[in-house]
Amino acid sequence: MSPTVGVVVPAYRPRPDRLVGYLRDLRATLDPEEIRVELDVPPGAEPPALDLPPGVDCRVVRRRRGKGAAVTAGFEALSTDVLAFADADGATPADSLADVVDAVRTGGAELGVGSRRHPAADVRSHQTLARRLLGDAFAWAARRLLDAKLYDYQCGAKALSAEAWAAVRDHLYEPGFVWDIELLAVAAALELRVTEVPVTWVDQPGSTVSPVGDTFDMGRGLLVARHRARLIRDDRLHRLLDRSDAPTLVDAPDPERDPATGSGTGTGTGGDAG
Repeated sequence: MSPTVGVVVPAYRPRPDRLVGYLRDLRATLDPEEIRVELDVPPGAEPPALDLPPGVDCRVVRRRRGKGAAVTAGFEALSTDVLAFADADGATPADSLADVVDAVRTGGAELGVGSRRHPAADVRSHQTLARRLLGDAFAWAARRLLDAKLYDYQCGAKALSAEAWAAVRDHLYEPGFVWDIELLAVAAALELRVTEVPVTWVDQPGSTVSPVGDTFDMGRGLLVARHRARLIRDDRLHRLLDRSDAPTLVDAPDPERDPATGSGTGTGTGGDAG
């Protein structure tokens, strides 16, 4: 029997038409056991209506958390053999996400990492020059600070086995964009089999990533991820320097979640949680 696949789509201020089209492609290409849209709604904002056509059933969960916390919550709710996530803008097409999933499902990887910077990647539309330069500088630094030696650390398309998720879940703390980096640092520290998969990639306008503020956060996050990876490897110096007592994402309370409502499933606007 083929391994089952679940897909989480973290979405912050998505364009409903683009998101619905992407969900349709994911359903047609991957035929996953479940798709969960983790819709990150800012306080006081009106959540977008997702009018899903027949056959594009998915679970829609609305609450304000941040990308890392949203993907973590989505993975925790899945019970499939392979867990994948893809950013809601559809910059990584469904067939490329399928390649990332197949690296885990049939290729022997424990973690598949989509890559826009891989020499074999097919980049159809580029970011602005400033964002490309910042991204290249970050990838250069990450290759030198982390045990995972990759071309691309931030592509919004990754997949891992349920066993790999069980191994890494108790080491993840970052609720925002830094989560991707932390996941890779932890996976490498735990000596999981990581495979980088070249993808087709189309830059989408209207990114919610700030070239300045989020780049600073990513730099801080890179150093923190390195520190936590060294703790996993029981590095004596990092053990002495560690002063953190923050809860992991899976242990942290979710004040916006309403246990009575949980999350809903639907083919229209989906269900609500929190």
